[in-house]
Amino acid sequence: MRVRPILIVLGVAMALMGALWIGQGLGYVHWPRSSFMLDQRVWADYGSALAVAGLLLILLARRLR
Repeated sequence: MRVRPILIVLGVAMALMGALWIGQGLGYVHWPRSSFMLDQRVWADYGSALAVAGLLLILLARRLR
């Protein structure tokens, strides 16, 4: 089984989800309108951590043979 493509897809998904959380937490993205994450700075912090983890996972996957 090839692990590298799975890790890359997972890393991209994590990075995109982190970017969404950052946007919601900072109030730039108001979707969905009823989200509890809107304008809550803590979610921007969580999103930053998730995005960094996703980027690190992509970097790790690219280094695998």
